[in-house]
Amino acid sequence: MNTNSTPRLLFGDLEVGGRLPPLSHRVTATTVVLGALASRDWRPMHHDKDFAIERNGTRDIFINTPNNAAWFERYITDWTGPFGRLGRLSFQMKTPVFPGDEMRFDGTITALATDGEGCGWVDLELDISVDGQTRTVGTARVAVPADAADNPWKRRGARWQP
Repeated sequence: MNTNSTPRLLFGDLEVGGRLPPLSHRVTATTVVLGALASRDWRPMHHDKDFAIERNGTRDIFINTPNNAAWFERYITDWTGPFGRLGRLSFQMKTPVFPGDEMRFDGTITALATDGEGCGWVDLELDISVDGQTRTVGTARVAVPADAADNPWKRRGARWQP
């Protein structure tokens, strides 16, 4: 594919208060278990329903922290496209996400800045909700191309300061 013809999210097209398009995903037991396996999290509350209910007091198995991070990363990079580069991500899981839940991801641009190397930085406020109830909140800092010739993935050393 010719990357020059690929539509790109550019820093100059963004504004504080802008909203990212929502992303929804119906969680299944497979979603939970595969996320735990991929992150080598063998704790039974992420794959053993009886353990989760009887020992943890939850209603079912639930998504672990690395799986949550991966979903946030997907949400952000779905929005930025292949030239967006995640610099920082932090989040707080408030309530578990279980099989049968439909996660809804929302994001808002909270700040825009250009560093001394010309890198365009976008600060985001993020939210995962289920049925309108916030389950996880987070923030992220992502580099997006300053212009059509820029590619944050080519920044190294002092030119990459997330």
